Amino acid sequence: MKDESMRLQKYMAMCGVASRRASEELIKKGLVVVNGETVTEMGYIVKPNDKIQVDGKNIALEKNKIYVMLNKPVGVITSVKDEKGRIGVTDLIDGVTERIYPVGRLDVDTTGLILLTNDGELAFKLTHPSKKIYKQYIAIVEGLPNRIELEKLRNGIKIDGKVTAKANVKVLKNFGEDSILDIEIYEGRNRQVKRMCEAINHPVKKLKRISFGELELGGLDIGNWRYLNEEELKYIKSL
Repeated sequence: MKDESMRLQKYMAMCGVASRRASEELIKKGLVVVNGETVTEMGYIVKPNDKIQVDGKNIALEKNKIYVMLNKPVGVITSVKDEKGRIGVTDLIDGVTERIYPVGRLDVDTTGLILLTNDGELAFKLTHPSKKIYKQYIAIVEGLPNRIELEKLRNGIKIDGKVTAKANVKVLKNFGEDSILDIEIYEGRNRQVKRMCEAINHPVKKLKRISFGELELGGLDIGNWRYLNEEELKYIKSL
């Protein structure tokens, strides 16, 4: 551990256990032990040389930082651990010995680009709304959204009492009774794209994320993964 104290959830994220938010959930569940004592306090400060265990396993800072892009299939969850025993994104990554976790999340029935890393600081920057890093989705929705409905998506829609940030939206194609939309948002609320489309009465039938900032899924086949290349690493580290 670096020669400095820090919050427990931040340290867990930097060790590649999970995101800060997910680490807080592990703490709340009583799965984190520091120096032999279970810790459930948010913001607990850990110090150099503290012995920390998560779910019975010792954790430590990873010296080797890993950055992976996966094309997530339908039916795979973005949680690291699932009580129902479902397949998670980390189960699809072979040959990586470091503990990595997903940056943000995709719904179980959403496909496309998901990043995995053990770099907690980078994951925090990539997902914080203040950075305004846009994520691009291709959505097949029911019906044909009209101009007024599309403007509602672009200007923000109230979800759980709070209006969403402005989105970039365009219609790529109308076919039959459905439409294909290109939607870009930088927020990361739960099921945000689907709930936005539901709010204008055009439910999503199929959803795929194709880019995260300047990182693009490209021709990566469904279910496959790869390490980020030098150009992509340069981009994410410049954030």
